[in-house]
Amino acid sequence: MKKIKKEELYSIPNCMGYFRILLIPVFCFLYLHAEDRSGYYLAAGVILVSYITDFLDGQVARRFHMITEFGKLLDPVADKLTHGAIALCLAFRYEAMRYLFVLMVFKEGFMAVMGLINLRHGRKLDGAKWFGKFCTGSLFILLFLLVIWPEMPSAWADTLIGVVTVILFLTLCLYIPEFSRMIRSWDKKQDLPEDGSDRCEEKRKRI
Repeated sequence: MKKIKKEELYSIPNCMGYFRILLIPVFCFLYLHAEDRSGYYLAAGVILVSYITDFLDGQVARRFHMITEFGKLLDPVADKLTHGAIALCLAFRYEAMRYLFVLMVFKEGFMAVMGLINLRHGRKLDGAKWFGKFCTGSLFILLFLLVIWPEMPSAWADTLIGVVTVILFLTLCLYIPEFSRMIRSWDKKQDLPEDGSDRCEEKRKRI
């Protein structure tokens, strides 16, 4: 495994990632102690700051060539922790959110385990898939709406949570064949000659 350099740990994009993680307890405190609409607005403001920071760290990393392997790991971790914390706080208010939260934990646990297993065999997902991005976007919109609009009718809230739960479940199902293809590629890698040359090239040498 490539050693992470100190300057990579403290690059501007990565510091933004740390900042987003530090915002998580701030949001939790504000939301759980909110007593009126202004309190919920403050909590929603923290979410917006986190989202803007998430957008900017990617722009800075690409613009100033600061993309690192550690940054590629930190960014999604900060996303998942933020979404998980918001969903957990909302679960105290909306019963349906508890089921969505459990599914979120299961999905991310599955993704993490399969990602680590494939990484040990030199395989990893080639960037986020469109359905993964759609799921993340849908989840963010849901969480933000429920935070900034605490008076939302319970029927509406339950319906929106149900829709996003279905989207999350379908996204998990779509990732299963992606990981399955990666696992099948292990054998192809093992079939290659140890010197890395192509099998066709090896056949030509025998002729």
